[in-house]
Amino acid sequence: MRSQKWLITGASGGLGLALAEKVLAEGHRVVAAVRRVAALQSLKDAWPDALEVESLDVTRPEQVQAVAARHADADVVVNNAGGAVIGAMEEMSEADIEQQIALNLLAPIHVTRAFLGAMRARGHGTFIHVTSVGGRAAFPSGSLYHAAKYGLEGFAESVSQEVAEFGINTLIVEPGSIKTGFVANIRWTDELGAYKDGVVGKLRQQIKEVGDEYASGDPVKMAAAIYTISQLPEPPLRTVLGADAYAVLEAAYTRSLAALQAQKELAGSVTFEGKAGFNPQ
Repeated sequence: MRSQKWLITGASGGLGLALAEKVLAEGHRVVAAVRRVAALQSLKDAWPDALEVESLDVTRPEQVQAVAARHADADVVVNNAGGAVIGAMEEMSEADIEQQIALNLLAPIHVTRAFLGAMRARGHGTFIHVTSVGGRAAFPSGSLYHAAKYGLEGFAESVSQEVAEFGINTLIVEPGSIKTGFVANIRWTDELGAYKDGVVGKLRQQIKEVGDEYASGDPVKMAAAIYTISQLPEPPLRTVLGADAYAVLEAAYTRSLAALQAQKELAGSVTFEGKAGFNPQ
C-alpha cells in the first residue's frame, strides 16, 4: 500500500485526534493542523518522523493558504475542525452568528479551495468533510450550527460532482454524539427568560445534566471506520456513524419522504403541460 499524507484540521482532541492516531498507526504521514500545538506534543514524541504539527486557525483564510502551500502534496484532507454554540436563535449574539458560520462552513470551504488545485493537477486525492447528524436533521437550540452544517453538506455534495472526473473522492461523515467531553466543548448563549421553560430551556438543561452520559459514539471506532472507508476505491458519498445518528436520520428521512409524496399532485399541478423542467442528475 502506498504511503499517504493526511492533513487533518482540529486534530488536537476528540475524533480528530483519534483519526490522526489511526492514520499514523496504519503507516501514513499526518499533518495535524490545530490551534493548540502543545496538545499534540505527546503524539509528536511517539511519531517524531511521521507527524508534523501546524499552527492553524481555520477561520483565517491567509493561514489556510499558507499551510496548503507547504503541504500541496497532501493526499487526504480532512475538514474536521468545528464546534457548536447552543441556545435559542434570539439569544445568539452577532459574534456567535459570525463565528458559527466562519468555523463550520466558511473554514472548510477555504480549506477545500486551497488544496483542490494541487489534487486536480495530480489526478487523485480525497476530501473528508466531518459534518454531523445535525447537517441533515435539526433540533431546537442549534440554529446556526445547523445552518452551517447543512450548508457544508450541500457544498460538499456539489463539489464532489465537479471533481470526481479528476480522480478526487469526497466523503461526508455524519457522526452522532461522541464521548469526548461533549458538554465541555459546547458554548452556551446567555439565556433569555422567555425561553427558560420552553423547548429550548428544557433541552439546555437535559444536555447539561446528562449529555456526557448519553454520548454514545466511540471516537476510536469512528476513526477506524472513517479510515477504512477512505481506502475504498469508490467510497460512498455519505457515511452515518453512531446508532443515535442512524435512528434520527431514518426517522427524519421517513417523515420527509411521506411529506414529499403527499405533495406530488400539487407539485405537478403548477407546471406547464409538456414541459419536463430542469433536472441535471
